[in-house]
Amino acid sequence: MQLSAAPLAAIAAALMLASPLAAQQAKAPPPPPLVDDAAATATAAAALEAAPVFDGHNDAPGQLRSRFANQINAFDFTDTLEGHDHVGGEGGAMHTDLLRLRKGKVGAQFWSVYVPHNANEAAAIQQTIEQIDVTKRLIAKNPDTMRFALTADQVESAMREGKVASLLGMEGGYSIGSSLAVLRQFHALGARYMTLTHNSNIPWADAATDAPQHGGLTAFGMDVVREMNRIGMLVDLSHVSEDTMMDALDAAKAPVIFSHSGARAVTPHPRNVPDSVLARLPANGGVVMVVALPRFIDEDIRQWDARRAGELARLRVVHLGNPDAASAAMTTWLAANPEPKASIGDVADHIMHIRAVAGIEHIGIGGDYDGMPIGPAGMEDVSGYPALFTELARRGLSQAELELIASRNILRVMRAAESYAASLAGQPPIETLITSPVAAE
Repeated sequence: MQLSAAPLAAIAAALMLASPLAAQQAKAPPPPPLVDDAAATATAAAALEAAPVFDGHNDAPGQLRSRFANQINAFDFTDTLEGHDHVGGEGGAMHTDLLRLRKGKVGAQFWSVYVPHNANEAAAIQQTIEQIDVTKRLIAKNPDTMRFALTADQVESAMREGKVASLLGMEGGYSIGSSLAVLRQFHALGARYMTLTHNSNIPWADAATDAPQHGGLTAFGMDVVREMNRIGMLVDLSHVSEDTMMDALDAAKAPVIFSHSGARAVTPHPRNVPDSVLARLPANGGVVMVVALPRFIDEDIRQWDARRAGELARLRVVHLGNPDAASAAMTTWLAANPEPKASIGDVADHIMHIRAVAGIEHIGIGGDYDGMPIGPAGMEDVSGYPALFTELARRGLSQAELELIASRNILRVMRAAESYAASLAGQPPIETLITSPVAAE
């Protein structure tokens, strides 16, 4: 899920990015197709029939909280487009429902039980439990089409029966309240990955989009990674700083994931994975599940954001004391400078780069649908995955390669994490001192 930063910080960051050189850089033309449309479509369809998409990150549970306050007894997840004239954004339909998951060939989904960053970690723990509850209730309400899953074998069994295997992923380490005991209990509730941070630093880990505080992971943060490995919970490094990525890879004994990230060499957003980290993935065995969020995958949009922030700051100075005039002038600027649109080709560019640096065995799909305003053109919602796989087939990827990206790589990672945890079955939990005071009666 992508949230806006503080206005001052956003403007400062945008001005730093808006260099004349960057502004002049033109997007490279798309590569010529290696495979004709009919053959590419057939290859993609065969791949997704054999290996449906296992998506690493979907924020529909957050939509249930924000739209319906988790009151879902009367909620119909079959077709959330009904009653809406557009998808996403203000007043738009959700990106996800059962009909579009089927159209998108999604066979398994990590549902994000995200809650906003909260320094009051006790409140974050409660809210995360509420999100686990509403997600489990959503799955239970739709037994003909969804099945709760905890293991790779259960995922494959559900997919064979044509159901959407449904797993839980936590997003933001503040949700464990700096407690390994709480971490273990979330795993017992069914959480099968945890993103170590969200957009802000936490007491034991640095985020990608915050000023460095710890230089990566603290000693406790390293213990979090080790304990996640011990219990078989996937370590998710989307959202974390490069130093945190490196520290986690140093500590990890099982493959890591990036549940929804792109390649920083293609789009230099701090949320994306640098080549220095991609180069380490083969040794670790992990996967980058490539995101569809436009600002993470398209540099033209990032540069437009920078120009917009700069213009807004300029107009506030020019029209000091007259916010209505500044707003009117900004409306005129936006009309003359429309926001660029990301494309399916942008997503494919990130996949092809990760393939070149880390290898085909280290790529997955993590759209971030319902955690952004709207996806790229042609992939506005979860129904667009076949179009992406057709584009990858046009670029010469084989059916076997597409199957790896769709779900076989992440299933391998899950099995490796499960196997490593099984090998430590006799090892006791990592214990840390409880630092918060306990009131005596």
